[in-house]
Amino acid sequence: MSALLTDPWFYAVAVPAVILVGLTKGGVGGFGLIGVPLMALAMSPVQAAAILLPILVVMDIVSLWTWRGQHDKATLVDMLPGALVGIGIGWATAAFVTADMVRFIVGAVTIAFVGRWLYVTYRHGSSHVSKPNKPLAAFWGTIAGFTSFVAHVGGPPFQVYTMPLRMDPKVLTATGVVFFAIVNAIKLIPYFALGQFDAANLAASAVLMPFAPLSTLAGAWLVRRMRPEVFYPFTYATIALVAIKLLWDGIVSLV
Repeated sequence: MSALLTDPWFYAVAVPAVILVGLTKGGVGGFGLIGVPLMALAMSPVQAAAILLPILVVMDIVSLWTWRGQHDKATLVDMLPGALVGIGIGWATAAFVTADMVRFIVGAVTIAFVGRWLYVTYRHGSSHVSKPNKPLAAFWGTIAGFTSFVAHVGGPPFQVYTMPLRMDPKVLTATGVVFFAIVNAIKLIPYFALGQFDAANLAASAVLMPFAPLSTLAGAWLVRRMRPEVFYPFTYATIALVAIKLLWDGIVSLV
């Protein structure tokens, strides 16, 4: 592990990865989903995910304080039970389902989701709003919990359900913050049981930790200044870029 912490390449990929994840945790776009793939350029994807999880938890704490009291409780009630089921499925199938398979599936679903948004926007205008749907919320909550556990890519499934609801950007961001704070806290238990939190990985997490709160607060600062007509197109655009990246990574690994 000392070799990793003295390797400039580790910092060259890990620091930008943590910053991107922090900006996303603050509410800016979806670039945080490339955090694990970016860190995987210097280490194994499994080790990258293990190093990143404690950092995610710290970011969650900062985000919970920053966006306190602004979340939509009904959406959380509808989605969180499914997320717990999804985490359980991910834990039970960890030996059979690879992160690359999950990235490919999430990328494909997200591309379809963005395509649907473009179609609906063309047919009904950008102000079209979907109604809350408990069965759909439970379904996408389960998918988000599963993909978050396996590959830290729970964002797209969460957004597939929540983005069409057209909440105020601050409310949407705060709701996502609470959702993933709970999901990530629960993920600590199975990750620990799987032996991912050894001294070496925790040391790497500690070295990268100072970048977590700063980047998260920066993301929140940007979101508070975005109008909905800017926030939603920007977020959909970043989701599309991330989906293409996930799809590409999945195809390359499966070919």
